[in-house]
Amino acid sequence: MLPARPGRSTGTRRLLTPDQIRVLLPLPLAEPFTYRAGEVGPLSPGDIVEVPIGNRVSLGVVWDGPPEGLPPAKLKAVLRRCDAPPLSSALRRLVDWVAGYTLNPSGAVLKMCLPEPRALVEPPPMRQVLRPGEAIEMRASAQRERVLQVAAERPGLSPGELAEAAAVSVAVVRKLIELGALQADSTPAFRPPPPPDWRRQGRALNTSQAEAAAGLRAAVAARDFSVTLLEGVTGAGKTEVYYEAVAEALKTGRQVLVLLPEIALTQQSLDRFEQRFGAPAWAWHSEMAEGRRAATLRAIGHGEAKVVIGARSALFLPYADLGLIVVDEEHDASYKQEEGVIYNARDMAVVRAKQEGIAVVLASATPSLESLHNVSRRRYAHAVLPERHGAATLPRIDIVDLRKERLPAQRFISAPLQTAIRETVGNGEQAMLFLNRRGYAPLTLCGACGHRLQCPNCAAWLVEHKRHGRLQCHHCGHQQRLPDACPSCGAEDRFKACGPGVERLAEEAAMLFPEARLAVMASDTANSPQQIGEMLTRMENREIDILVGTQIVAKGHHFPLLTLVGVIDADLGLAGGDPRAAERTHQLLTQVSGRAGRADHPGRVLLQSFLPEHPVIAALSRHDNAGFIAAEMAERQRAGMPPFGRLAAIILSGTDQAQVQQAARDLARVAPRAPGLTVLGPAPAPLHYLRGRFRERLLLKAAREVDVPAVLREWLSKFRLPSAVKRAVDVDPYSFL
Repeated sequence: MLPARPGRSTGTRRLLTPDQIRVLLPLPLAEPFTYRAGEVGPLSPGDIVEVPIGNRVSLGVVWDGPPEGLPPAKLKAVLRRCDAPPLSSALRRLVDWVAGYTLNPSGAVLKMCLPEPRALVEPPPMRQVLRPGEAIEMRASAQRERVLQVAAERPGLSPGELAEAAAVSVAVVRKLIELGALQADSTPAFRPPPPPDWRRQGRALNTSQAEAAAGLRAAVAARDFSVTLLEGVTGAGKTEVYYEAVAEALKTGRQVLVLLPEIALTQQSLDRFEQRFGAPAWAWHSEMAEGRRAATLRAIGHGEAKVVIGARSALFLPYADLGLIVVDEEHDASYKQEEGVIYNARDMAVVRAKQEGIAVVLASATPSLESLHNVSRRRYAHAVLPERHGAATLPRIDIVDLRKERLPAQRFISAPLQTAIRETVGNGEQAMLFLNRRGYAPLTLCGACGHRLQCPNCAAWLVEHKRHGRLQCHHCGHQQRLPDACPSCGAEDRFKACGPGVERLAEEAAMLFPEARLAVMASDTANSPQQIGEMLTRMENREIDILVGTQIVAKGHHFPLLTLVGVIDADLGLAGGDPRAAERTHQLLTQVSGRAGRADHPGRVLLQSFLPEHPVIAALSRHDNAGFIAAEMAERQRAGMPPFGRLAAIILSGTDQAQVQQAARDLARVAPRAPGLTVLGPAPAPLHYLRGRFRERLLLKAAREVDVPAVLREWLSKFRLPSAVKRAVDVDPYSFL
């Protein structure tokens, strides 16, 4: 077995025999390896095979391209061809494309396609289920009688489930099986849901919705690559519109993928889908149990899972016959994978749709500037929903100038917002307080000497989480208790919490509105689809008067009685040097404002700001999205920034700061110099110390027409990094930390 590198000279005659094949392994390897097909017989690209590598056995995929024709004696043989659906040519092309674009090993990308590879090649796991057996003579007992009664009423339970339902030990159930009073059968461990019914009618659509839906249905029916940006104000019914495209794909028996930016939206989306199509969709996200993930992957590969609703990792799964991709909230930065293979799932969804020859729908109330730019260049179709569905109207947005309010120290809810909350709750409606900052306080310092408690592994302050009694780093996860004495000056009990987090905001709200029922929704208080679903149910059932939350509450949720949104610090995302800061803040505040007044009751939004004249805040108050976008586009074009230019970041990291700095300087010396290219740096990354490693960054700025991956490959080939220094490449970066 040798790496199959096209064009590499081996010093021997190139033997091109049908017995030799290329196999790509789901490991961080750049190239396929060459094997002998041996006794397995003829193999085709896409076949999943079992091969030896080193002293172990791995699954791999027969890859495209001619083998190197190496001497057979140097090659290991394929052990077996697995009884599994082959990876399609479109998915194999996607793997190669993503690897080339992101400068990652092809095997690392393949690993994303086969996260549970054994699930595809092994039969589905079975479980033991029970039903009443023959009547036999045995010693009677109350426990045995309960078990037999439950088994008769609810056949099909496993031994553990039956024991729990009958309130007995599993040993009692096992004894009844041994005696023959219970009959054990085997059944698949996971029962797939029934297929969705595309014939079911959804809600009646208004004129603009019907026109948009017709365009999406036609795009799916064409069975050709197309991209449609579905833009609609918050509450415009975008989901109902793209459901019409989903129905069209299901009508032809093809599979559908609906991508969501976060698992926080999964349960609500699954519920809405089941209401529309009469059967649940399949979910895919990181919180799934291993067995459920394996069953889902198998169903996807065999074409049984007709609709998958999932997070960004669902994009690379081996669908048997994909007919449509929907990217909901397409603007969301959560679609960017920041570790491992660094990619933007929205952009890769477009690439996959092109490889598959299918339609993709990008849906958002606040589309990314990149997507709007592609609309202006006529690369994407554009469907617009300008009004909210039914009688709902957009909320009124008012600005609270915090420079005039002069809030007392350690208070964060202004008098106008207090009055609005009191009126809202008094009217039997719900209010939301939004602050995009987890925990109790973002900074803890010593009141005696000013020492700030910092993470030992990162250049970041420790965030106090009062409800857990811990200080935590939100970058590496380090946790510790609040020390009794200052580690700098030794003063005891002098630590002060500075600034608000959602826990502190909730504490203030509880003090101001003691009769109100209050809940906090953040990623550390509701961190699973089940917990999030429970919180949403409580809101819908009117069990919460005031919901305090971070950005997790801003995305896609529909609360009919929520009529007031208060944004505590509307300026929070505008600070720093992030070139996307204005766009992100505008999107986030538009989305969170859109939670108010989505049903029969009119909504109101109060934005607390120290910068009411800022273009973002001013545009929000006027509902002037078009004006903000035009101004931001003009500014980006003047600066040559995306979408009018291109960026790529190279981040070097290591435990020896001097070595990392020297490597960055050496890499900068061989930087490309050509028209349309600018290299900025090296400079310490804003988070210059992260997870115990020092970080230096170089930024490549390029004209739109430049082949950035090709430039990066040539540049990086000119310098060999020290083994202790790691390199990460981020093409089209979203985060500048």
